[in-house]
Amino acid sequence: MSRGRLFIISGPSGSGKDTLMTELFKMRPELKFSISSITRDIRENEKPGEKYNFITREQFERMIDNDQLLEYNVFVGNYYGTPKAPVLAAIENGDDIIVEVDVNGAAQIREKMPESTSVFILPPSFEVLKSRLQKRGTESDDKIKARLECALGEIARAGEYDYVIVNDDLQKAVNELSDIIRLDRLKSDRNQILINSILEKER
Repeated sequence: MSRGRLFIISGPSGSGKDTLMTELFKMRPELKFSISSITRDIRENEKPGEKYNFITREQFERMIDNDQLLEYNVFVGNYYGTPKAPVLAAIENGDDIIVEVDVNGAAQIREKMPESTSVFILPPSFEVLKSRLQKRGTESDDKIKARLECALGEIARAGEYDYVIVNDDLQKAVNELSDIIRLDRLKSDRNQILINSILEKER
């Protein structure tokens, strides 16, 4: 059985990556999703174990001490991180798994697992990014300005990724992401065991 693959997905707030991911999992239900561990309070409409596991600060710091995280960051005083064990278990089981993290978390994972494949989701333009954030109607102008500044900082690092998808047409972007996942298994280095086994039988 071939090993699974790890796919890192990043993109700024307003890039539409959450909607893209929702559609991707409808198209590819066999894909696994890495559930992050966080220490902030649960919010309305959130369900434990759906996207996040809500744990205490003490539990999270034990995970750090025991090297149980692929990556972690601190945001507004709370820890956010990717548990290592579920990701490695999925890969060993032959499953492809997606980790959705910011650019800093992606860099940490690539350093530990350079064989992973990373994809950055871009908005089609700055104007569209700004419009999407404003249409949410949930934040003040100052917070939107801060999000835009943060987004530009993240976009400046898009070149660190293996692939960039422009999320202008949702279905097109979903298809492109699905194709990246499908074609990744066809790379020569992913099939070296098969190549070697055929060569061995000829000797």
